Amino acid sequence: MAELGLVAIIGYLLGSIPIALLVGRAHGVDLREVGDRNPGAWNAMEQLGGRAAAPVFLGDGLKGLAAGLAGVALSGVWGGYAGLAGAMVGHALPVFASFRGGKSVMTFAGGAFVLAPIAAAGCLAACLGLSALRSFRLGARVGVFGFPLAQLLVDPVEEVAATGAVMTLIGLLYLAERLPRRGRDGRARSVRPRT
Repeated sequence: MAELGLVAIIGYLLGSIPIALLVGRAHGVDLREVGDRNPGAWNAMEQLGGRAAAPVFLGDGLKGLAAGLAGVALSGVWGGYAGLAGAMVGHALPVFASFRGGKSVMTFAGGAFVLAPIAAAGCLAACLGLSALRSFRLGARVGVFGFPLAQLLVDPVEEVAATGAVMTLIGLLYLAERLPRRGRDGRARSVRPRT
């Protein structure tokens, strides 16, 4: 348990590196103040364009990949899950960015290549194919949310269940975004839903 706690902390610190904010600031934009106010890869792409946002997609993915690899090295497969979970929490609540982070989708996607590389490669291929045929939005969603189904073909069910548990964080973050927030006057204000 101590090893799992350690890899979760390592993952958290890696996840807390605010890649999107750093890239946004390099382009004169605070991603927490524009678009959907989510300091993550998708908002970076919508606000800065695909080319400028590419380092955010790569960086957020590398955070999950590095955390998963550190976890596996220190504590085996369950360490990989703990490291990735820590990185996702760090991305969502980053200590280096006033605890205002993103949804952890790309961080999860990067870690998926540690958890189940064959399933992740298949999902990446599906993402790229659907992006070329239809849209990147559809391809990305199928690639990420189809991962547990692809993993079920190659991994034990316990690991797929652990993947589902880790992915629950993404769902909770999306749910929290849609809840009404209270302004300083105590009145509920709506949050602009993502399209």
